[in-house]
Amino acid sequence: MSVDIPTRNAAAAGAGPATATAAEALVRQLERYGVEYVFGTCGHTNIALLDALGRSPITFVIARHEQAAAHAADGYARGSGKPGVLLVHVGPGMMNAVTGVATAALDSVPLITISGDVPSYYYGRHPHQEVNLHADADQTAIYRPFVKRAWHVQRAEDLARFTERAFWTATSGRPGAVLLNVPMDLFSRPVPVQDHPLPATAAEPDLPAETARRIAAMLAAAERPLLYLGGGLRGGPGRDALLDLAEHLDIPMAHSLMGKGAVPDDHPLLLGMPGFWGLETTNDYARSADVVLALATRFAETDASSWDPAYTWDLGGASGGRLIQIDIDPAEIGRNYPVEIGAVADVTLAVRAIADAVREACPDPVGRPALRERIRAARTGLFEASRERGRSGDFPLRPERILADLRDQLPAGAVLVTDVGWNKNGVAQCYELPAEGRFITPGGASTMGFGPAAAVGVQIAQPDRVVVALVGDGGMSAQLPAVPMAVEQGLPVIFVVMNNRAHGTIADLQAASFGASYGCEFQDPQGRPYSPNFAAFADACGADGYEIPAPDAFASALRSAVDRRRPAVLDVPMVNEPVPTPGHWNITDIYQGVFPAEGPS
Repeated sequence: MSVDIPTRNAAAAGAGPATATAAEALVRQLERYGVEYVFGTCGHTNIALLDALGRSPITFVIARHEQAAAHAADGYARGSGKPGVLLVHVGPGMMNAVTGVATAALDSVPLITISGDVPSYYYGRHPHQEVNLHADADQTAIYRPFVKRAWHVQRAEDLARFTERAFWTATSGRPGAVLLNVPMDLFSRPVPVQDHPLPATAAEPDLPAETARRIAAMLAAAERPLLYLGGGLRGGPGRDALLDLAEHLDIPMAHSLMGKGAVPDDHPLLLGMPGFWGLETTNDYARSADVVLALATRFAETDASSWDPAYTWDLGGASGGRLIQIDIDPAEIGRNYPVEIGAVADVTLAVRAIADAVREACPDPVGRPALRERIRAARTGLFEASRERGRSGDFPLRPERILADLRDQLPAGAVLVTDVGWNKNGVAQCYELPAEGRFITPGGASTMGFGPAAAVGVQIAQPDRVVVALVGDGGMSAQLPAVPMAVEQGLPVIFVVMNNRAHGTIADLQAASFGASYGCEFQDPQGRPYSPNFAAFADACGADGYEIPAPDAFASALRSAVDRRRPAVLDVPMVNEPVPTPGHWNITDIYQGVFPAEGPS
């Protein structure tokens, strides 16, 4: 859908083609690209664009803070499969958004940031809010370390072309964030009305048939093969082909933190997550695997136990397993482990090619009943032990009691959007995610404060689903603007605050390493534990606030919040206890004064 935007018709005066302001032309272009929402905040450098948006069907979502806006745009992109669009102001505005944009970038989320800048004709004179101490008007440099590309528009006539390039770059290949930096005067300058359609979708790189046959032969001949899934493979044809491959050869599967949910948690061949917070059985099998097919994963440090072969992955060494790595980004091939076969390809196309090659080379299915039983026993033991701990009537609640009540009360199709700490690591480790459910988390940057605003974006993208922001009190405190944003947009986001009155994970780490915790726990002037009343804050914002005074009150409050379909904040007192850590993380060695002789291999 599009609307007519008033234009300045220079052609009528014989002065050339029809024109519009660059802001008006940009809004038309966004409409043609299917943009329905723009997230952001206002400032004097972007109000010309806001004025044009106000006359279009595109909804501007006011976020009150640029980091909240970035996380909401990120959540919208993850929930909708479309690129998120973020609008920010010069200087402090675009700098406030850095953390949110970097979070999207590191998780390969397509995000287009449009930032206003100082007037083009005032460069070097230090106009209001210019970033200029060491380089005049060079705010794009702030984003260059993590965006795929940053454009600084110097002529209004170039804005449409750069916008087309920005959308194409953000969404093609390995998706990511981009920056479109526009001096404020250019938004108001007249430009010819031109159409800059996005290119037709390019064919993603396929896996050559010969490579698929080599991989199939290695997997079929392996004694202890393993399929390792990253965040780049989700539902649809790719998952169908993956399950066909795994089940035909009876190959167990493991997933990274970002890959949770790519395969249903109840699948009989799913080992779960490896690494620091992974299952011991998963780490043991990964370490002894003789052939590993890694799909769209970068082998992040916590998923790989700091790349120490004694704990999780023993790949490429004299006695280690052989690695086959497939990724759309050539920079990830062999980054952390040497590969025997490395292929740059679309992971869905690659898995389908390998599955077909396996069936051609090995028509008869393979059975590993003993391995399936080992996986069943380990996974059943993990989930049952977590549920048993979750039956505790202690108050404040144990974290696994909170997870158990969530599993019991939420509909199967609910989306869990987490922050960092127990809500991320505990859910990834021991929350049995239903096949219809979705788990969204900030993996690459592990950003505290991601969950609340990202959940708002997810809810906009998927209005009919139950969306829960499962966050700690530290993360909720960092992104309070998410609640009024949900109220203003009429979104029934449920904010569940696991409130231990601390940055709990770091407090536990410090206490375990140094004998006490300092600077991690929230206290009043008398040294008593302190927390804002998040339920009262919800009421003040016009949302539903639920204080949880007793163990059984959480489940009933959650049922009420799900049924009412209104923005809600549940303030859940929780004890501070660490997530079990079967793997290894080198930071614990550092605190004990133990360092690798030559650094990690």
